[in-house]
Amino acid sequence: MQGQALHRFGQRLVYRRPVELSETETSSARILTTLDLVALGVDYTLGAGIYFLAGEVVSNQAGPATVLCFLVAGLSSVLAGLCYAEFGSWIPCSGSAYRFTYVTMGEIWAFITGWIFIISYVAAFYYLIGNQISQAMRESVLLHVPHVLVEYTDFFAMGLVLLLTGILALRAKESVLVTKVMTLLSLLVLSFVILSGFIKGDLHNWKLTEEDYIKAGFNDTSSLGPLATCFYAFIGFNNIVTKAEEAQNPKRSIPMGIVISLFICFLVYFGVCSVLTLMVPYYLIHRGSPLPEAFLHIGWTSACYVVATGALCTPFTTILNDMFSSRQMILVMAKDGLLFHVLASTHTSKDIPIVATVVSGTMAAIMALFFEFIDLVDFMSVGTLFTHSLVAACVLILRYQPERKNEGNEAQVQEENRPAAEKLTLQTLFFPGSPTPTPLSGQVVSVCSSLLALLLTLLCLVLAQWPHLLSGDPVWITVVMLLLVLITGVTGVIWRQPQSSTALHFKVPGLPLLPLLSIFLNVYLMMQMIAGTWALFGVWILIGLAIYFSYGIQHSLAMDDKCQTSDDHCGKV
Repeated sequence: MQGQALHRFGQRLVYRRPVELSETETSSARILTTLDLVALGVDYTLGAGIYFLAGEVVSNQAGPATVLCFLVAGLSSVLAGLCYAEFGSWIPCSGSAYRFTYVTMGEIWAFITGWIFIISYVAAFYYLIGNQISQAMRESVLLHVPHVLVEYTDFFAMGLVLLLTGILALRAKESVLVTKVMTLLSLLVLSFVILSGFIKGDLHNWKLTEEDYIKAGFNDTSSLGPLATCFYAFIGFNNIVTKAEEAQNPKRSIPMGIVISLFICFLVYFGVCSVLTLMVPYYLIHRGSPLPEAFLHIGWTSACYVVATGALCTPFTTILNDMFSSRQMILVMAKDGLLFHVLASTHTSKDIPIVATVVSGTMAAIMALFFEFIDLVDFMSVGTLFTHSLVAACVLILRYQPERKNEGNEAQVQEENRPAAEKLTLQTLFFPGSPTPTPLSGQVVSVCSSLLALLLTLLCLVLAQWPHLLSGDPVWITVVMLLLVLITGVTGVIWRQPQSSTALHFKVPGLPLLPLLSIFLNVYLMMQMIAGTWALFGVWILIGLAIYFSYGIQHSLAMDDKCQTSDDHCGKV
């Protein structure tokens, strides 16, 4: 009896939601086009970091090398975006990485993913209010604000969060027109910045001499901050995936929206960081409002006010997008039974999740009082990198799974009995007999993917000790070579397995290499974080697991009548 109970408990943890259930979910209105989704992604990304984060990284961490930092972060984001794009073709529904892991990896991983996204979205719009707007307010040269607001910015941030929470609760739907207007305004302002920066820039600022540093009283030029901080600038495509149920043609527009918005944002970040370091020596760049101060430095005072206006207008739509995404994630998880059912309560006439909206807004208001800005930025980066790694692994697993046909119990029985006729041998491991995926080949890929995730994590931990590697320490070099050999061998096993031939609007090219490269870059960037960030991340995960094991596991979809009638069905993809 205890063995059976333990078996059922394990099945509940790895219960995988069928793809068909996700595909049949409906939304109240499908109004978003591909252009709308691109506008949402660009508005979110540029509003989140271009006006303030670039100055923080340039002045305090990387200097002119910021363009290279954004290049690395952009590459990681593009790889993650490709994985999201393929999954958006497979499963066009809201919930983003949460739904993807629910379908592929199981319920426990889905809960962890959704739980991380909730705090990431909440921390994101607190960061926008508390850091970007408050720091801009401190610039009395640009904005003449009451002195009391400058002195008590944390309380102002908390009040503004609560105000926007009320606005979000009263809205009947997303104002796509406002988002388009704000995106267009932002692109016009940033285009002006890039063009004028190349005109007024000085190449000497990229060729600073020792005399320049001595004259500025700047002695330490060797430090380089965490690369993962730049990654926060490219998380806008998450917002696109959460709008899947509102898209007119999600299987086509979601992949296109992700790829196009990431490409546009990378070009803008690259251009702005380049001209910023050309206009002003990087050690003189103002961290709070770098672009307006750069124009003050070159004597273009009027342009300073134009840029400041764009810097203040854009974050507001981004804040509302973050608040919408956080409440939507809470709503989806509550409907799935993983969070308290009361969080799924909606306004009867407007169908607005009032409770989820209030909860997310309250969490942000609390953060506005007790947490530092940079800690939340790093925390958001760790959480996002972790979930992106899960999505890359999900793509790797799902592409090698056999097609499911849930047309009746007979079809399920036939599919479940098929693995009994297959035997795993060394020959079938490298030379599968079937040109299409089978349950056995799918299981091989699942196990190998888990093993690769472990090996890549160990490799990143070793590479974090790069001084020992550069010194030629034979022990560390031997460990690296052994890990590379194992990774190559396991990757070869996955490469030999047959892939699914299901026609999709978009597929990640170069499987299995690109998803594995995405996982490697994400994990390596995560290793750059300090212990305090990991401690905050661990505490949040422990709180979530306590909620899941005390409530979610007893009320989840695994307790549905259909699942209770078939224990095997609850553990299948």
